[in-house]
Amino acid sequence: MKSKYDLSQRQAVISRHRSGESVSHIVGDTGIPRSTIYNWLKPAKTAEDDCKEPTLKNFRLLENKVKRLEGIIEILKTSECSPRDPLKVKLGALEKLHEQHTYSVHMICEALDVPRGTFYNHVLRGKREHTWYAERRNELKKVIREIYDHSHQIFGAEKITATLKSKGYPISIKMVRELMQEMGLTSIRQGAKNTYVKEQRKLINHVNQQFNVTCPDEVWVSDVTYFRFDDKKFYICAVIDLFARKVIAYRIGKSNSTQLVKGTFRAAYENRKPTNPLTFHTDRGTNYRAKTFCAYLKSLGVTQSFSRARVPYDNSVMESFFSSLKREELYRTKYRSENEFRTAVDKYMTFYNEERPHATNQYKTPVQKEADFFSDHVGAGVD
Repeated sequence: MKSKYDLSQRQAVISRHRSGESVSHIVGDTGIPRSTIYNWLKPAKTAEDDCKEPTLKNFRLLENKVKRLEGIIEILKTSECSPRDPLKVKLGALEKLHEQHTYSVHMICEALDVPRGTFYNHVLRGKREHTWYAERRNELKKVIREIYDHSHQIFGAEKITATLKSKGYPISIKMVRELMQEMGLTSIRQGAKNTYVKEQRKLINHVNQQFNVTCPDEVWVSDVTYFRFDDKKFYICAVIDLFARKVIAYRIGKSNSTQLVKGTFRAAYENRKPTNPLTFHTDRGTNYRAKTFCAYLKSLGVTQSFSRARVPYDNSVMESFFSSLKREELYRTKYRSENEFRTAVDKYMTFYNEERPHATNQYKTPVQKEADFFSDHVGAGVD
């Protein structure tokens, strides 16, 4: 049956209603039945509702639903079983997923179609020390300890988690943090500044740029410099007696280590055998502040003195000596071998002590200055 109202009449009625005109007024004006008008308005209202922008609340709900479904799909892809497997198999798979702390209990239970109460009873039931869960935790603790020690105790939970994942262990930061707490592991970065500040307060400068002393073996100064040869770094550690500015020991090493400075000091101490109270002054390098080195000096009754931070003048005698070594020898020579380089350093040390006049010694060599001192004191003792 053909409608007696054409499309233009229908659209006109809908437009009038949208503009705020009531259905009763339209009926009275056009004579079109109320039921017909309402039938026209229903599909128009539905289309209008579909064109409306979604509310923030609806958007969030849809977003959460998508995330949940994506998580369920991911769980089903990575899980060792499916929702159709026996309950025992599914509980075992859920236990592994739960241990990773990647998905919520609600999501993993929904994915494998297991009631949450059933899963919680399974997790909390019995003695856990014999379960896969406990064995897994022990395995992870072992690997975490290895990574922690290999990083020199620097890595925290985040970095250890990233390292574990790169090794193929699916685990969360929450689980790593929990296991580290159980093992008592914390990154040394935590509180490192406070520890450093406390240590710095203990580093006393006993010399205070007073480099003129009254006798040999009263104050020794030391430092480490490096020289690059044949694309390698060689570290030179030297100890100088302030009285005559004499180099009393030196060592060349391939690393700036505590072993290098300790070996150099030991050579000086065994050679000089000081009987008077001795002060040993250096910068604040970690090798000079190492516990083993500090304990060694303390056992000998040697007082340690340290330069102030970022004040090179506090150890200017060593700075001046290394400057002379480099300008007068190292920078002037092209060495053909490591042996030739080491021999040149040996020769320069002999030259510096025995032949090179020093302004602070009234242009006497360090050896002459020391010889005069002992000659005067022996002569005074004879008189």
